[in-house]
Amino acid sequence: MPDAQSARGSAPVFLAGVLAAAFALSGCGQADGNSDDSGDAADAADEAPAPQEPGSDQFTIAATGDVLLHDNLLEEAAELAAEQDYSFAPLMSGVEDLIAGADLALCGLEVPIAPEGVEPVGYPVFAAPPEIAADLAEVGFDGCSTANNHSFDQGADGQERTLEVLDAAGLGHAGTARTPAEASEPQLYTLERGGREVTVAHLATTMLHNQGYPPPEDEPWRVSDVSPDELTQQAAQAREEGADVVVASVHWGEEYTDAPAQAQRDYGERLAAGGEIDAVFGSHPHTPQPMERLEGGPAEAGMWVAWSMGNFLSNQDEACCAPETASGTVAYATVEVDDDGARVRSMDWLPVTVDRGPTDDEPHRGIWSLRDLAEGEAPAAVELSERTIADRWSGILDVMTGRQLREQPPSPTGDAPVVVPRGS
Repeated sequence: MPDAQSARGSAPVFLAGVLAAAFALSGCGQADGNSDDSGDAADAADEAPAPQEPGSDQFTIAATGDVLLHDNLLEEAAELAAEQDYSFAPLMSGVEDLIAGADLALCGLEVPIAPEGVEPVGYPVFAAPPEIAADLAEVGFDGCSTANNHSFDQGADGQERTLEVLDAAGLGHAGTARTPAEASEPQLYTLERGGREVTVAHLATTMLHNQGYPPPEDEPWRVSDVSPDELTQQAAQAREEGADVVVASVHWGEEYTDAPAQAQRDYGERLAAGGEIDAVFGSHPHTPQPMERLEGGPAEAGMWVAWSMGNFLSNQDEACCAPETASGTVAYATVEVDDDGARVRSMDWLPVTVDRGPTDDEPHRGIWSLRDLAEGEAPAAVELSERTIADRWSGILDVMTGRQLREQPPSPTGDAPVVVPRGS
């Protein structure tokens, strides 16, 4: 991983003007780079009901970008550890309210867990310490998608170990499997909301694989790599078996881009046309991309898609990669529950950003709420300069266009979800 730089400075006092200017410039219009045929979808998004704080008959599903544990993160987690070998929770504590405030929170785990006897290592062939699973649960995650181009960095042993460790931490998982029977099952979560039990089905798939570490040819079921029609069929099956809401994580697109590629858009529009999936959470580009409500979806009420949520916990920033890799979004789908069922009524977001370096020889200081930093609420531990914060804030608003930006994190509307073991 190349060295990265971030200037240091005091708490951002002058950012109020930058904040207002960024909203003025970015609060309307579609993000640059979107294809012309997205106009209708953008109009539909503008006409969608404004998000509200959920009540007892509503709840939120949060999803985040990539958990990508580079070497510098491993080193810092080892330094922070007390009773175990690694401790990642302190690096995520700055955004715990963004995760734990949701009723159901899903991560994008883009690293396999190291098999027994294998030392953890970062980029380019990842092997994560098992402690990451319990730490994700500690900050509020309930499950993760595991289908991506790094699923087999440690072969089938690492792929199976990942699911074993997630199970042990009480986390759900979707996208990879240990048996054909497990591969046929979505990850289910149940919540008591609106006076009834609501079942959320989580599906995941990847359109991408790394050439050097492909899935086993004789066991393709180990990772989901399906067409939009096949994913729609899986969603329909989940509904037939009792799911009220179906969300899908899709690993797709082109790295370091701020708008969906045509293949992404085609896949998403076919999912929307299938009418079975309520919301899609996209990953892989490592940079944020806009949200849209596409025509179609269940009951022709539209299907929300976060084209890419960028990075969550990573060691990427302006020095190694596109500047936007330093930040990501937490996407929140608000689900409305009534006697007739449950449906995703809106989607909105909050931004997060990392503070590291400025070189890989210096500490990683974790992930933080970018909105809080931009509004002058930088904790003492943050060493990002005012200019870096301002640039990241205006940059993410340029991409997201200010639409669906939340004022604050949600609050839980009831008891925590029950994670239903796959195959049970």
